Order: sequence, then C-alpha cells, then structure tokens
Amino acid sequence: MRKWLLLTAAILLEVTATLSLRGALDHPALYLLVVVGYVGSFTLLALVLRAGLALGVAYGIWGASGVALTAILAALFFGDPLTAAMGVGIALVIAGVLCVELGAQSAHARQAGEEGARS
Repeated sequence: MRKWLLLTAAILLEVTATLSLRGALDHPALYLLVVVGYVGSFTLLALVLRAGLALGVAYGIWGASGVALTAILAALFFGDPLTAAMGVGIALVIAGVLCVELGAQSAHARQAGEEGARS
C-alpha cells in the first residue's frame, strides 16, 4: 500500500511541476515550484522502486498518468485543446499501463508458484 501512495504522490508532484512550467512563462517565481516538483517526483519514484515495485510498472504508471493528467488539467487551466482523438490516446495509454501491470502481476505469481514447487 505504501508504494502506491508514494507513486501517487510522485505523479502529482510531476504533474504540478509540468503545469507550473507552463505558468512560469508568465510568472517566473513558479520556476521554484518546477524544480521542487521534479526533484520531489524523482525522489519519490526512487522510493517506490526501493519499496519493491517493478521498474516497468512504476515508470509506466508514472509516465502515463502524468501525460493523461497533464493533458486534462492543461485543458482546464490553460484552455489547451482536448480533442476526441486525444481522449482516445489517453484511454489507450491507460489501457497499455494496465496491461503492463497485469502482466507483471501474472509473472510475479508464476515465479512465486515455481519457487514454491522447488521447495
């Protein structure tokens, strides 16, 4: 449970930093939030890996969630376009990450079963 909370926090910090980067164009003081957000996000992502989440799963969820949330929030906050094609793309990214996660869980269960059979 801890690793999922850390991953969620890493995602939220990354999205905050990215949106702040856009806002910093008009308000340079936001560059501080950009730096703090990215450093915090990568630090938390490292802690997620240390907690045992597989790299492919952690990075996939972090990256895909960041892309999807940033696109949606940029549309809300900055008036960026959010087209139907972008919505389909976001759905495909989410589906891809779910496939990676399910595959990782399946591989982990299979590995645990093989280790149990050897003992």
